[in-house]
Amino acid sequence: MTVRAIRGAIQLDGVDREDILEGTAELVSAVMSRNDLTPDDVISVLFTMTPDLTAEFPALAARKTGFHAVPLMCATEIAVPGAMPRVVRLMAHVDTDRPRSEIQHVYLRGAAALRLDIAQ
Repeated sequence: MTVRAIRGAIQLDGVDREDILEGTAELVSAVMSRNDLTPDDVISVLFTMTPDLTAEFPALAARKTGFHAVPLMCATEIAVPGAMPRVVRLMAHVDTDRPRSEIQHVYLRGAAALRLDIAQ
């Protein structure tokens, strides 16, 4: 097994608690399924959110999807003028046999515009 980092992001429809939980769960699920991972493969996940998202921690959504023993951390993105609003990002460190070229980074909804070069 090799340690790989997987990036992902999703732009939420709103800023409420349910928007954060639902969007984060969608992002985590997509990262896991597209990379054929289980929670046991995940070493840790760093979540960031744009400064306009303050109603809930995205880690709660990950816990609800089975990340009970995975170290999770949440932080706020830098408030860059003109940056895309309502975005949850993640960087997951995982154990996998996949080569770097086969890692599927996941950018959903409006966040696909953040990385047109690698968005699926």
